[in-house]
Amino acid sequence: MLEKREFYINGAWVAPLDGKDFDVIDPSTEEVCAVISLGGKADTDAAVAAASAALPGFMYSDPAERLALVKRILEVYTARADDMAKAISMEMGAPIDMALSSQVSSGTWHIENFIRDFDKIEFIAPLGDHAPEDRIIKEAVGVCALITPWNWPMNQVTLKVIPALLAGCTMVLKPSEIAPLSSVVWAEILHEAGVPAGVFNMVNGDGPGVGTQLSGHPDVDMVSFTGSSRAGILISKNAAETLKKVHLELGGKGANIIFADADEKAVVRGARHCFNNTGQSCNAPTRMLVERSIYDKAVEIAAETAEKTRVATAHDSGSHIGPVVSEAQFDKIQGLIQKGIDEGARLVAGGLGRPEGLNRGYFVRPTVFADVNNQMTIAREEIFGPVLSIIPFEGEEEALAIANDTPYGLTNYVQSQDGAKRNRMARKLRSGMVEMNGKSRGRGAPFGGMKASGIGREGGVWGVEDFLEVKAVAGWSNDA
Repeated sequence: MLEKREFYINGAWVAPLDGKDFDVIDPSTEEVCAVISLGGKADTDAAVAAASAALPGFMYSDPAERLALVKRILEVYTARADDMAKAISMEMGAPIDMALSSQVSSGTWHIENFIRDFDKIEFIAPLGDHAPEDRIIKEAVGVCALITPWNWPMNQVTLKVIPALLAGCTMVLKPSEIAPLSSVVWAEILHEAGVPAGVFNMVNGDGPGVGTQLSGHPDVDMVSFTGSSRAGILISKNAAETLKKVHLELGGKGANIIFADADEKAVVRGARHCFNNTGQSCNAPTRMLVERSIYDKAVEIAAETAEKTRVATAHDSGSHIGPVVSEAQFDKIQGLIQKGIDEGARLVAGGLGRPEGLNRGYFVRPTVFADVNNQMTIAREEIFGPVLSIIPFEGEEEALAIANDTPYGLTNYVQSQDGAKRNRMARKLRSGMVEMNGKSRGRGAPFGGMKASGIGREGGVWGVEDFLEVKAVAGWSNDA
């Protein structure tokens, strides 16, 4: 069992001022794997004070120096990849091979993309030839509260910490208390890379405690949060009291629209994508919309894919999915599976209970429901588990109507060999991202959603600019 109770404040590991013990549970075993402290107001205030004190020096530092700092972070992060994978696997249940190849590498991907795109940002630029003494200045928002989730820890930490550093912000990170161990490793990485004291701080805590304290803190200029829409609403209300900038990356209920002319691997690809990370991804394609003429075959293929999806402990090597993150998450998923049965959806794979041979751990059977309609609970609520709902449609317009009939708008998917049809669908789908025919978004593409899926964009140039304020200056001296 690991035991790490300190917080990282002002460039050093410090004992909590106002903390209480919290057990971190290994979801593969249901056993305590670490003990941390959840901070209190004194800890939050100390971290914010450190960030505030460091801000004047860091926000006006040379952008080239900040870029060099991020490059050093990448070097240390790469060297600590195995340590990071072990922490992620133990705290949230990602299979160890997947933790290294996908979870850790997502952080590498984002850091590299920010480095590559940084020269596209002009911190001081002319307004235009018509106004030779006008300048547009982009400068750091200020002290930022970064609140990250448990499902893709380093994906979200790097999407927030790295652009904030490049922008010249100082920050306090509050990782999920369910999965805090990877952020302990992350803080060690930043310390080794030489991040100046007070620029990056980390305090463990829960949402009602440290999360609420940070989002309402008068000395915090911006809060960037990734998590549930419910929590995003609470954070927005709390942040409104101090009129701080708010960035939200929230839930999703993505539609994967499979037309009759889709490629032969479309259904398998969609089901596997849904089950990836044990279904614990906000952009998972959990609603599979299938054109009626191929519907029965698609249901059969999806059910076969679920039955072939191996479930095993996160500590085993190999290609499989692990447990869901916690007992609460397991119970929620079981309740929603039961709700699908009760509301008349046809269960064609998986179902209630653990997979055969797994009597301990928060393991969920990969589950497929057919004959779902878009008003059923399993089609409306974000399940965050390996549960796929299949809905039939008759044509393009009906597919669009079903796909857009959701409070969410994060990622939708389209499968068709008709390029004109794909383009029409991409234009009309109400989501921040659309991926078609299995093609992922390219390097530096923005990540974020519409409607209840959030406010703002992360990644690439957009991710850095989210941490910048724009200042218009008239009377700039061209001789200075």
